[in-house]
Amino acid sequence: MRATKSPIHAVSTWVRRQPPKVKVFLAVASGITALVLLKFIVHDHDNLFVAAESVHSIGISLLIYKLTKEKTCAGLSLKSQELTATFLAVRLYCSLVMEYDIHTILDLATLAATLWVIFMIRYKLKASYMEDKDTLPLYYVLVPCAVLAVLIHPSTSHNILNRISWAFCVYLEAVSVLPQLRVMQNTKIVEPFTAHYVFALGVARFLSCAHWVLQLVDTRGHLLVALGYGLWPSMFLISEVVQTFILADFCYYYVKSVFGGHLVLRLPSGVV
Repeated sequence: MRATKSPIHAVSTWVRRQPPKVKVFLAVASGITALVLLKFIVHDHDNLFVAAESVHSIGISLLIYKLTKEKTCAGLSLKSQELTATFLAVRLYCSLVMEYDIHTILDLATLAATLWVIFMIRYKLKASYMEDKDTLPLYYVLVPCAVLAVLIHPSTSHNILNRISWAFCVYLEAVSVLPQLRVMQNTKIVEPFTAHYVFALGVARFLSCAHWVLQLVDTRGHLLVALGYGLWPSMFLISEVVQTFILADFCYYYVKSVFGGHLVLRLPSGVV
């Protein structure tokens, strides 16, 4: 007798067989559905931004547990951690000089944890660092973000350096996970704590994107005016969407793996 497939397995198999256009449509439809649910469930949409940073902190906490208990940093990208520390440091600076609030405290805590992770990978657990898999050059990410920040940045009344810095951290955050995805692409197998961490990043990015999209809906487009004029408002929202979709494919396979009862996540070719 043929074993009965679980609903999750049946749905994932059906989705996998669909052409790319259908998969894109399903991803967009799922995102819109989630946004609609969040709009009615979460009354104060500013809480979504706090939730995003809190989930990011949880992801970092999982890394700390992995590094302290398992004494290995295998599967982690040092470059992604360095990019994360960079955009957090720049965002913390912008927060201090432009608008000090609860996000400043959350960013400070996350930056401190990220710097500790970098220290552990560079010095304490260097022997287990998979440098040959962490192959994406940092300048591939940093230089385009810096150039884009100089060309397209907020048109507010703040100092020009602060405005460029703000734009730089927005662009860098959107793509800071790329080195980690390259490591997973090279290894094809993602151990549990690394998978939990990257999934937490995906959830955090989605919540952040949802915050801004719902704010845009609530203000009936006036948020774009508040962000300034020119290309910056559009680039800001595009950055939020991009950082969500970069991790969407991984998050799908992560959920599928969890429901399938697999502790180790195996990625098909071409996923990240």
